[in-house]
Order: sequence, then structure tokens, then C-alpha cells
Amino acid sequence: MKAILKNYRQSPRKVALAAGLVRGKSVRDAVNQLAFTIKRASSPVSDLIKSAAANATAQGIADSGSLIIKEIRVDKGIVLKRMMPRARGSGARINKRCSNLMVVLGEPTAKGKKSAPKATKVTAKAKKTAKAEVTTK
Repeated sequence: MKAILKNYRQSPRKVALAAGLVRGKSVRDAVNQLAFTIKRASSPVSDLIKSAAANATAQGIADSGSLIIKEIRVDKGIVLKRMMPRARGSGARINKRCSNLMVVLGEPTAKGKKSAPKATKVTAKAKKTAKAEVTTK
């Protein structure tokens, strides 16, 4: 289940610090971690996680105790452009940045199950020999 917060009035660089703390954690652990974090963005991120958990329980997908944060993304939102007066009648631009946040919750995967096999790295030498074999045939 997911929840989105658009145009939160804080720069994405600062919000990403709070989001990085809780990536991959369970909902309960993430909310506890953000409660004791001294960052302005920790409260809206925590509220967004709670909202996504409430969305999941309302739709009957899962109870909020078993959910983990699969993805938490902080993107650039709108930029409010303001001017500050400077010397000799000129002006300097001030960019007031906003953030868009998205949280995706899901159920944890079983640790005993095997995932799909990983692709092996193909070296340049192996590519050349494979190409030579194809051209000689």
C-alpha cells in the first residue's frame, strides 16, 4: 500500500535524511525511530508512514504490525522563486524548495525462499571469444 505527500515545504535534501533512517524497517520500528529523531522532517515522514499503514488495514491487505517499508522516495517538488534586494538596486533570487514524498509498504519476504538467480558478469574477453565463435561458424 502506498501514501503520497505532495509539496511539503522543506528541501528534498533535508527530507531525504529522515527518509534514509527508516528505509527497509518495519512500520513500528520506523515510527519509533522518527519519534526520537531531531529533524523537522521526521514528523511528516512519520505521519505519512502511519497513513500508508492505515490505508493497508482499511483495504484489508494486512495488519500494520507485519508491514515493512519497501520503498520511501523523496523527489523534487515545486520551487517558489523569491527575490532579495542587494546592492545598487539589483536583486538576488532565493529558491524555496518543496518535496514530494512517497511511501510504499509491503509484507516482508520469507528468508528461506531462494530468489531468482543473479546474472553473471560478462567480461570483455568473454564477449570477444563469443563473437569470434559466432563469426567462424
